[in-house]
Amino acid sequence: MERFFSGSGINKNKAMVEHLQRYGVINSKKIGYNATISAPHMHATCLELLQENLQPGMHALDVGSGTGYLTACFALMVGPQGCAVGVEHIPELVASSIKNIEKSAAAPLLKEGSLKLHAGDGRLGWPECAPYDAIHVGAAAPEIPQPLIDQLKPGGRMVIPVGNIFQDLKVVDKNLDGSISIRSETSVRYVPLTSREAQLRDY
Repeated sequence: MERFFSGSGINKNKAMVEHLQRYGVINSKKIGYNATISAPHMHATCLELLQENLQPGMHALDVGSGTGYLTACFALMVGPQGCAVGVEHIPELVASSIKNIEKSAAAPLLKEGSLKLHAGDGRLGWPECAPYDAIHVGAAAPEIPQPLIDQLKPGGRMVIPVGNIFQDLKVVDKNLDGSISIRSETSVRYVPLTSREAQLRDY
């Protein structure tokens, strides 16, 4: 994936999104908005995998929401009738992500309350707005947390990196009968999904 970006001089969001489309990482016309992010190809991949579960009016959860970029993308896709929730266990990151979003196209959704950012342990999900049509996890879990499976709506999809040293991006579909189907999309390298204390200790 790195070959798509190294030395290509991408310094504008629009050019980056066009580049991702040209190389087939994303096909949807709805993805993209004016901000900078790290690992843009992974965000694009996750948005592409989740796009059918990010339709207007749906509910989405972003675990480890960080800068708030992906949570804002979710909010723009599900719209004012939907609900996009970001959970991040570092309160300072939550505060800075709110400032980021206030300067973005998603600001009205934050103000109106369909986009929410919370400080908390994302491994527990966020039951208040469950069940979710889409769940994204932005850090690697040793195994898929049961609360996230429980909060996934039948017909919903979760994208989560799983593993320790060797990680795979797992696509978890909850079938309409409540059964779970899991497949591996690609090999990835994410920081571990851990407690706030452990993350700060390693900081």
